[in-house]
Amino acid sequence: MTIAYSLPVPSALGNIESYVRTVNRFPILTPEEESRLSRKLRDEDDLAAAQQLVVSHLRVVVSIARGYLGYGLPHADLIQEGNVGLMKAVKRFDPERGVRLVSFAIHWIKAEIHEYILRNWRLVKIATTKAQRKLFFNLRSMKPGLDPLTLGEIGAMADTLRVKPEEVREMEMRLSGQEMALESHGDDDEDHYSPIAYLADPGAGPSDVLEAGQTHRLDTEGLEAALDKLDARSRRIIEARWLREKDTSTLHELAAEFGVSAERIRQIEVKAMAKMRQSLAATHD
Repeated sequence: MTIAYSLPVPSALGNIESYVRTVNRFPILTPEEESRLSRKLRDEDDLAAAQQLVVSHLRVVVSIARGYLGYGLPHADLIQEGNVGLMKAVKRFDPERGVRLVSFAIHWIKAEIHEYILRNWRLVKIATTKAQRKLFFNLRSMKPGLDPLTLGEIGAMADTLRVKPEEVREMEMRLSGQEMALESHGDDDEDHYSPIAYLADPGAGPSDVLEAGQTHRLDTEGLEAALDKLDARSRRIIEARWLREKDTSTLHELAAEFGVSAERIRQIEVKAMAKMRQSLAATHD
């Protein structure tokens, strides 16, 4: 049995207000009517019954799709995708299970909308695992308010959804941002004020890129050469104090490591830094 997606149901791609008014006029089926139509569809492949089941639940799709407007995609497109999920649900619905079609269809409607969002919303390419998708679609509803999440809230949410706290922070940043067209496609003077006009990068030319790469290489090689000229203790102090991205050591921690005073560590550090500056200056001459 196949239910074609060309069932004669109203399209949401025109005026959205008119569409909503239209679908709200379709009568809601009673449990008895729903069971009768579902059996006709199952037993007789009656597409007229399928159509009645679909159109009576279009208002449900509108309501569910409205909950996903925060992702920046057109309401009409969300509704159309939800309608596909509804038709899949109607096709698979078993009236003998003792549940209403609406309860069964919600899963299929949301699944189609979720897939549509993940295919089309450019900021969500990281949502590739099941846990990340769960985070993506639950973060908005789990946030207690509009303010940024606190560390405690991030930790609790990460535990609940079984993701890393940094994934929660990154997803929150992505969801709090709004996509914007960089270039205007109109024909009036407003084209000159599109965001792309303010994003010019004067340092992006090929010669500038090459020069920046050479400078970075010289700095990196020069730093390594300067470190090589230090004795082992001085190098250890400089690396622990200045060359780590995190968990840098304090003067007192290094003093305990080497069995000297914090002031002595400071003196070694100052002397080592002066020696390194001289070496780096010679590299750039």
